Amino acid sequence: MCRFPLLCKIIHTTHVEHFALGYVSVLLLVAFGVWQVEPGITTFADGLWYCFAASTTVGFGDIVAVTVAGRILTVILVLYGIFIIALIPGVMVNYFVEFNKIRYNESLLMFMDRLEHLDTLSKEELREISENVRNFRGK
Repeated sequence: MCRFPLLCKIIHTTHVEHFALGYVSVLLLVAFGVWQVEPGITTFADGLWYCFAASTTVGFGDIVAVTVAGRILTVILVLYGIFIIALIPGVMVNYFVEFNKIRYNESLLMFMDRLEHLDTLSKEELREISENVRNFRGK
């Protein structure tokens, strides 16, 4: 069960989980590849640590790629990581923008509908519309 329902809805609606799963898969594959080709990386955990440091562009320098194959794998991972790290927040921000735009349009349509039926509204409803217009102009 998700503790953050709105975040889970955004992730599910935008299919961001596919990108995140792809990123984790590439991270694990490159970690395995680096572990196989780099002489200074003796365990898979070290390969994973190296890939994490490289993909986040932190690059601690405690483990470095010295072979051509290791450097090529690192470049691929870093470029993919930058793409994914930039893509996921962009998708989520776009979702919020579209959600707010839809909500704004719906409220505008409701307001226009009420204006079209002014002759059927009570004095309280007319007063409420008038107050909403004053508040809107005050902003």
